[in-house]
Amino acid sequence: MNPALLYPFILAAGALQALGNSMNARLRGALVNPWLAAATSFAPIVFVFVTLFLVMPVPLPSAESLAAMPWYAPLGGLAGAVAVFGGLALVDKVGAGPFNGLLITGNILTSLTIDALGLFGMRGGGFKRLPWLGGLLMVAGIVLIARKGRDATKEGKEEGEGHGEGHGEGHGEGHGMSGTLLYPFVLAAGALQAVGVVLNAQLRGALVNPWLAAAVSFLPIVFVFLAVFALRPTPLPRREDLAGMPWWGPLGGLAGAVAVFGGLLFVDTVGAGAFNGLLITANLLTSIAIDHFGWLGMPTCRAGLSRLAGAGLMSAGILLISLF
Repeated sequence: MNPALLYPFILAAGALQALGNSMNARLRGALVNPWLAAATSFAPIVFVFVTLFLVMPVPLPSAESLAAMPWYAPLGGLAGAVAVFGGLALVDKVGAGPFNGLLITGNILTSLTIDALGLFGMRGGGFKRLPWLGGLLMVAGIVLIARKGRDATKEGKEEGEGHGEGHGEGHGEGHGMSGTLLYPFVLAAGALQAVGVVLNAQLRGALVNPWLAAAVSFLPIVFVFLAVFALRPTPLPRREDLAGMPWWGPLGGLAGAVAVFGGLLFVDTVGAGAFNGLLITANLLTSIAIDHFGWLGMPTCRAGLSRLAGAGLMSAGILLISLF
């Protein structure tokens, strides 16, 4: 199959991923506890994929395919979930703009490295200048898009200084330094996100049945978030919080899962760099539209010249990655 025929599906998956992030934000606000929100977001995914596997249980993996599966293949879901954990725990310390910019930078550069060196069983294509130039254009576009979000985050923090007990002068001092020290973790989370896509593709190859592979990929994530919630069960949502949650709030995980399922099926055909580049571009362009129009109850942030220029750079970057 011509890989270009899969591009529209991957772009749609990236758009759904962006919508899922906004849905998860509303879910997080309603459920208060981030670990409860994460478990609630991922649980419907496991239910759907397990149900689909029960309805379509064939084909099943052979003993030979299971024996040939790398030991790390089932860890793709957990690798990708590190980014979810980072968003839950660190985005308020680093800032939403810098967090997403660093995460995506780590993702796309790692994807290009995987494609160039043939890591994790992918076909190695060697170092190609134009795809790497495309990656640099994407990074530049991300910086332009994230700049306005970073400024808005700074304003929000200034307004919120001193809010809540235990967040006085000691919290404000050195806050910027602590955020900067977290940058390597966010870059690593982006790299693991790219690695997770490749591991999921290997899991799909070993388990044969895509529904079984998807369920196996997501099950460890739900277990981890439920375990953390059991250890940290507070705070809990009030009745008023739950009443204000939109009906589509718990569906954010399912929307984002389309991208994971796409990775299971298509990353070995399209290539890690092109897959993640298309996914990320659609994600950020949809995010710009969500901010601009205030969809899904998100605060309105008009798309100015900086964001539009960033979108243009990202589009040029993905063309270089996809075509060359």
